[in-house]
Amino acid sequence: MDIRTGLKGAVAGMALLAGSQAVMAAGHGEITVGYFLEWPMPFQYAKAEGMYDEAMDVSINWVSFDTGTAMSAAMASGDVQLSVSQGVPPFVVATSAGQDLQILDVAVSYADNDNCVVAEALEIDKDSADELEGKKVAVPLGTAAHYGYLKQMTHFGVDISTMEIVDMAPPDGAAALAQGSVDMACGWGGSLRRMLEHGNVLLTGAEKEELGILVFDVTSGPASWVAENSDIVADFLAVTAEANAMWADESNHEMMLPVIANDAGMDPEATMQTISTFVFPGVDEQLTAKWLGGGAQEFMKGVADVFVEAGSIDAALDSYEENVNTGPLSTAQGM
Repeated sequence: MDIRTGLKGAVAGMALLAGSQAVMAAGHGEITVGYFLEWPMPFQYAKAEGMYDEAMDVSINWVSFDTGTAMSAAMASGDVQLSVSQGVPPFVVATSAGQDLQILDVAVSYADNDNCVVAEALEIDKDSADELEGKKVAVPLGTAAHYGYLKQMTHFGVDISTMEIVDMAPPDGAAALAQGSVDMACGWGGSLRRMLEHGNVLLTGAEKEELGILVFDVTSGPASWVAENSDIVADFLAVTAEANAMWADESNHEMMLPVIANDAGMDPEATMQTISTFVFPGVDEQLTAKWLGGGAQEFMKGVADVFVEAGSIDAALDSYEENVNTGPLSTAQGM
């Protein structure tokens, strides 16, 4: 698939859906929240133990997704009201196309848990990355992995126009790499672990951060729905923050880990390997200039500009400040 055609087609579809935002189920006493399997986070303890149900006046239907772009489409159609751990790049793709989404909190930072893996048979590392030209790569378009792929290839001077780029969700990319169907695959979480059984990364998380390749996810929702249901959103974010604070206390790990693992569809060992690479900023930190006080907005603009330069989206917004809403999180801070 041509990278420009594939991503722009997805963007166009989301833009059309955004124009017909459905009225959601809050009026019927329930909301639908999207999340990822094989992506273990403390909120899943709260999810499994009924903490959200106890704290909120609505019941929650939980639905799993493979990519953040699918989350955007589901929110545009009105099928999903909140998405937990949506990657910033798919959020940027959707908002750049006109979808009225807002970031509500910083769900997780994970520079070491999102990357591209080169097939071991190629024996290509950061010193020979130019040999990737002409190779076939599986990339989930419009995601954090896609952004990281573009930034890494730019850093190494690899001409991506010579590469065959296939739009694949991480589980499919991992399978393709294992089968030898692609030369490189990009993804996160359990899929990344499986990819690493068959290859190697070019840059570590720390090396990516030095290049300005930040990797973090957010909780997001349609702006119109958030405005009408800010109290529900604040309650939801407060429970998430409580679960994060519980996980920050290592004495709770023995109690929480098996519950999180079961909800994530993983075994406890793999869950701990994954979650130990995650950072869950507290509410106070999220509201600082580093994150939602300005840093996230600037980062989104940088992501959008990279996608525009790569020809993946038509244009970036002048600013993404209106796409961050700290109101509900500030309310949650006082709960």
